[in-house]
Formats: sequence, structure tokens, C-alpha cells
Amino acid sequence: MALKPLADRVLLKIEESESKTKGGIILPDTAKEKPQQGKIIAVGKGKIMDDGTVAPMAVKEGDKVLFGKYSGNEVNHKGEDYLLIREEDILAIVK
Repeated sequence: MALKPLADRVLLKIEESESKTKGGIILPDTAKEKPQQGKIIAVGKGKIMDDGTVAPMAVKEGDKVLFGKYSGNEVNHKGEDYLLIREEDILAIVK
């Protein structure tokens, strides 16, 4: 991966939401909700604390996570869409 997040940031590959409802209705792109689940592609070293130590990350590459609806910055790298967010914006790890 050519993108390496810094400090407490995480690079996610967003999982696309379904384009069809359970009832079989096909949703146009404008009606879809923004996805809130993704797979971690890369993680930074960790948050730098006030005393200069680095707090380790609670997540690792390969984890599937849930994140806030309007979190982070969208990044396009080599035609792929990613989301760059802070670790504190991750709500849960999906097992």
C-alpha cells in the first residue's frame, strides 16, 4: 500500500451498501445511505500523548469496523476510494 496513515489515523476500504432492498426494489445512487462499515487497509503508529509516549492502536489491518456516518476524509488513490479517519471515530470492531 502506497498510503501510510500518520499518528492515530486509519485507512479504510468502504464496503458498498446494497443497491436493492429486501423487498426487491432497486435503489438509485442518490437514495442510498452512506455506508458505515469498512475494512482496515492500513493503520498509523498510534496517538502521541502529552508526555511524548505513543499509545498503541486498538485496531489492526484486516479488521472490519463500524464508523460514524460523517467521519473522516474520502481519498481516491489509483482509482480506488478509501476513507481516512481517526481511531476515535471508529465505533466498533465487527467480529
